[in-house]
Amino acid sequence: MNPAEAPETRTPEELPAVVTRLFKGVVYAETDEKIWQSLLGLASHVRDYVAVLGLDLILDESEGYAFLKSREDPDGTLPRLIPRRQLTFDVSLLLALLRGRMLEFDTNSSELRLIMTEQDIADMVSVFLPESSNEARILDRLSANIKKVVELGFLRRLRNQPGTYEVARILKAYVDAQWLEEFDARLADYRATLTKEPLAAARGAAPLATETESP
Repeated sequence: MNPAEAPETRTPEELPAVVTRLFKGVVYAETDEKIWQSLLGLASHVRDYVAVLGLDLILDESEGYAFLKSREDPDGTLPRLIPRRQLTFDVSLLLALLRGRMLEFDTNSSELRLIMTEQDIADMVSVFLPESSNEARILDRLSANIKKVVELGFLRRLRNQPGTYEVARILKAYVDAQWLEEFDARLADYRATLTKEPLAAARGAAPLATETESP
């Protein structure tokens, strides 16, 4: 059943707590069970409430996450309540590759969790690097980029498994087809740069950047 069509079994008194939690970030069914259950019962109330603020509720019951997203505002007249983050080329590339790997994983595997080691990620990125790349420098830069993606909420470190990560399912919602199309168009202009300086724009050139709303 579509959560938006589910009967409203929760009292409206719970609405402020649910909305406040959504403003703090993504709500996951796995880790925010109480809020999640309240959200499922109050979905239509939440949608109506945040719509007044120029926001949409993105709720995926099957994947187990929910978050708020700013509505399109071509005129730029509405204040942005959900901040956008400027992403460097390095991080944008890593997100695009992780999204592609998740698509491949969902197509070919019956497992629910995509687990990758730091070496897996390095191998995935290596196809964009020239053979003469400085390996130590690349690993240092890659570690910094992975840390940033963890901060963004798209990778999760696994406990007691150093250098091992779960790719968060919410990546599918943030890195959608339009985002990938726009990034691929920019990436085509930077392929020559990639052969000169790994994982970064060439000296003297402005670094490629994309934007995404904060999870």
